[in-house]
Formats: sequence, structure tokens, C-alpha cells
Amino acid sequence: MQRVSIIIPTLNEATCLERTLRQLSILNPPAWEVLVVDGGSQDETVAIALTSTTRVISSSIAGRSAQMNLGAETASGEILCFLHADTLVPDDMVAVIQKTLSDAKISGGGFISLMAGAQQTRWGFSLHNYLKTYYAPLLFRPHLFFKGLRLLFGDQVIFCRRADFWECGGFDAALPIMEEADLCLKLVGRGRLKLVNRVVESSDRRVAHWGEVKATAIYLAIGFLWGFGVDPKYLKQFYEDIR
Repeated sequence: MQRVSIIIPTLNEATCLERTLRQLSILNPPAWEVLVVDGGSQDETVAIALTSTTRVISSSIAGRSAQMNLGAETASGEILCFLHADTLVPDDMVAVIQKTLSDAKISGGGFISLMAGAQQTRWGFSLHNYLKTYYAPLLFRPHLFFKGLRLLFGDQVIFCRRADFWECGGFDAALPIMEEADLCLKLVGRGRLKLVNRVVESSDRRVAHWGEVKATAIYLAIGFLWGFGVDPKYLKQFYEDIR
């Protein structure tokens, strides 16, 4: 089976990283390697990562795209899996990824994201995230939708073959947001993208911070403006960093 390298970009993720790494330690089968690519954390993120079997890489540039590209350059597995520090995965994730990519017609995939926090599960947001995977490409790139385009985002734990990732040029380091959607647009040229019928649990910290009404407005506005071609650099001002 092809080896799976898990890449986690971090910046001040001490509050959630330990739990995520603990869950990765019980994957069955295990990942080939786990790489934490840190963008200059000022909290205990690096110290937490160093207490596990994780390899820690320091990035001179703080930015998810650049950090994930650096992780991909360092990774030695044939499959790359990009995981957010606040996302929990099923213990058979590696096997699911390997089985999905055993189909040569599939270039990449992701999971169904269930958004949850300490107080509640965000069922409405989770349903929208699921539907967005399909309706966004159908609305904005219909010619690619019928070729297999599905728009996957970071909290869905995107994975693909390392060879396809680099053939596509990797993540666009100039993009401050929507870098995963941009990667999907490139990967579909090499095969279909698949939303795997399995769940990962992502933190609701943005929704908890913004409130549901504001969060809904921001997510919809960014998605539709991006779909109509607005520069992600402009859109980033509406998407603050929250830890």
C-alpha cells in the first residue's frame, strides 16, 4: 500500500494540537509520518509537537499555503494528507485514503466535516459544508463539475498523490485563503475528486467567535465572491485569524 504522509500547518495551536496528535497516534494502520510545519508560533505549539513522534519543521513564512508546500517538499510518502490542527479524524483514516486512491481515476479527496465545539454540534453549518462541496462547483464551474470537480476545504482533510500535487504546482503560496479550492481546480485535470462518506470533526471556534448569523454571512459572501472571480487577497480581510 502507498505510504501516507500527514502534514499539519500550525501557528499558535497549543489549545488543540495535543488532542489531534494523540488521536493520530492510534491510527490503524498508522501514517507513514506526521509532519508539523510551524509558522512561528509564540505559544507551546512546538513544544507539544516535540513530545510526540511528530517531525517538526520550521517555516520562515507564516501562511498555510507556504507551510503545506514545505511539508509536501519534506514528506516521503506517496500520498499527502493535509490536516488542520483543530480537526479530529477516524482511526482508520489511512486505510480509507489508501482505498480511495487505489482508483487511478481519482486524483484526490476529502471527508465530510462535522463542525462541533465543547458546547454543541453545528448541524446546520455541517450540512451546508457538505452541500457546498457539490453546489459551489456546479454553480461556478459547471463544465468541471461534470468532469468530477468537488470543492474541498481544509477542514475536510484533503488528500492526494504526491506526484499529482507537484504536477499541479502544489498550493499557490500567494493565496491567503481559498488555497484548497484552488488546488481542487488544478487536481481535477488529473482525475475526479471524491467526497468520502466518512466524517471528521472540525472545531467550531470561528462560528463561536463570530456568532452564527455573522459566520453564515461571511462564509456565503467569501464563497460567492470567490466564485465570481474576486481576488482572495481582497477577501482575506473578512476572514480573520482565530485561535
